[in-house]
Amino acid sequence: MSKTLCHRAASFVAGIIFTAGAVHGAETAAKFLGANSCANSSCHRGGGEKQNQFLVWSLKDFHSQRPAATLTTARAKQVADALDIKDATADARCTVCHAPLREVPENLRGEAFKVSEGVSCESCHGPAENWLRSHTRTDYTRADRTAAGMRDLQNLYVRANTCVACHQVVSQPLLKAGHPELIFEMDGQSVAEPKHWSAEKNGDGAQAWLVGQAVALREMTWQLTQMHGTSELSQRMTETNLLDRIGALSWVLRQATGEDRVNQLFAEDFESVKSWADKLALATAVTPWSEQTTRDCLTRLANLAPNFLESQVRQSLQARRAERLVLALDRLVAALPELKNNGPVQSSLNQLFKLAQSVSDFDPKQFADALQKFSAALAAKP
Repeated sequence: MSKTLCHRAASFVAGIIFTAGAVHGAETAAKFLGANSCANSSCHRGGGEKQNQFLVWSLKDFHSQRPAATLTTARAKQVADALDIKDATADARCTVCHAPLREVPENLRGEAFKVSEGVSCESCHGPAENWLRSHTRTDYTRADRTAAGMRDLQNLYVRANTCVACHQVVSQPLLKAGHPELIFEMDGQSVAEPKHWSAEKNGDGAQAWLVGQAVALREMTWQLTQMHGTSELSQRMTETNLLDRIGALSWVLRQATGEDRVNQLFAEDFESVKSWADKLALATAVTPWSEQTTRDCLTRLANLAPNFLESQVRQSLQARRAERLVLALDRLVAALPELKNNGPVQSSLNQLFKLAQSVSDFDPKQFADALQKFSAALAAKP
């Protein structure tokens, strides 16, 4: 597979697949045992609320069948034809995210392993050979399970790193061929997924939003460093779009966290951006979080209307700022019980979403006015 055509998901997912089993002094990587190894009726295929994980995944979760099925659509064929890919269902540029089990070597496949399982249990939790029998032990701690090779998805930083490779970064050749641009937003996308985990393991939604966005910024910056310096005009146009996305997300995160000392996008020092974003994600994942923390972030972001009236900021960057800002406001509002059913707040938030729909038609003045109304709705007593 050509490195120039494969995005970072390939190396990231491969790293997950081929190194996850090297624990407790094991000399070889752990085997993938297949989803059916989790599906005993006394384990994750039972009827009880705490034993129905396999049923929720296999019957309701789009990760089960939809990613692989997407590769058989007309749009997938158009993308494949543009890249001279004969079969999207068998090409690693596509299957690394849509059918990741295809990347598992034959010697790491257990007897019940099935390539057709899509994004399966072990795609997220790690190959099960070394932890399948032990992870249900009542005397096992979370640290014990992690040491055995089970991925610690309760850790928001680990969870974000597990998801971001396929939910954020798309290679430039794929984008130019027609693959849709992706936006990774861990909290919102987790909420949309049918739950096969308990609420206490989900973590605070606002905290998950911030960790996920910081990891997304790190990955977008990494992507830009891979093509920086290319002279091709179309590449430069794509690069400008990515610069706007990076600048917008960096701006939102700095405003949300009160990082006022950083006034610009690090003067295009992308390594500094990448490092800052990763440190922010790591620190946020272990920071005690409260509703007041969420309110503080929300207040800072709701009061940014004057920033959209700055004439020196180009319209395309303002549009990208608005795009990321409304996603942030949505998740922060959702994390505060008193705002979930607040009519004026929800109405003004819906208006902000409408105004941020199109980059080319974005009107900064209109958005600033709507953001002021949103801020006023937040400040009003219920």
